[in-house]
Amino acid sequence: MQTTFLKRKSDMLSKDLDKCHEGNGAIHWTSVLDGNDPGGRQVQFFHDDILPPKTSIGVHQHTTDQEYYYIVYGCGIMTLDGQEYDVTTGDITVVLPGGSHGLKNESDQDLRIIVLSVKVN
Repeated sequence: MQTTFLKRKSDMLSKDLDKCHEGNGAIHWTSVLDGNDPGGRQVQFFHDDILPPKTSIGVHQHTTDQEYYYIVYGCGIMTLDGQEYDVTTGDITVVLPGGSHGLKNESDQDLRIIVLSVKVN
């Protein structure tokens, strides 16, 4: 049984993702880990995403996972179950099954987030 794992940045899928969840513009998306990587039994995915100015991730609902957005740098407007909140560097949001969220970068600087999706049993 494998007990450790190293994945190099050069082996990570990275691309521009247009209209993420029907949002505006293209975000820069890097798949750090996915469910096919060793240890992926509970982690569905782990992303490192950059939302350039005036882009967004559209509001969407989660049903079988919980998802975490950690703001690495920048600021934005997070929609959580229909309510908008200002978010900034160091903030984290959590969406549990049944919840919805989306994120807008209305600033003139990049917004970088770490996204973690975990399966719910």
